[in-house]
Amino acid sequence: MELHPLSSMMGTSLEKIREMIDVNTIIGDAITTPDGTVIIPVSKVSLGFASGGTDFSGKAPEKNFGGGSGAGITISPIAFIVVGNGDVRLIQVSAGDGAGDKLANIVPEMFDKIVALFSKKDKEKENKNKEDKEP
Repeated sequence: MELHPLSSMMGTSLEKIREMIDVNTIIGDAITTPDGTVIIPVSKVSLGFASGGTDFSGKAPEKNFGGGSGAGITISPIAFIVVGNGDVRLIQVSAGDGAGDKLANIVPEMFDKIVALFSKKDKEKENKNKEDKEP
């Protein structure tokens, strides 16, 4: 079964959008400074997409289609995650109160909790290994 021209048009538009945006657009590639500090850019991506079309009546309906599609993308840097000297900080580019901003604000707390969890597990393993070696 042949696809309707509108389906084909939407598929092409969505494929082009996928080419422009990936996960690295939101959480950027880590940048390591000479002193060993790691900086990770965080961006907010907003996307809008629309398409539409119509079939015209005529002798050859498969050739009487008119349609269009479009998309708009906004990429805004919102913060940088800075990891260095045993510390994780979030430096916001601008103040905001949206859901994305709230999520970005809890990232350092999550990192601290994850680091503490792994440190605790490493210490527990270390203590267990010491106990196993002692007579």
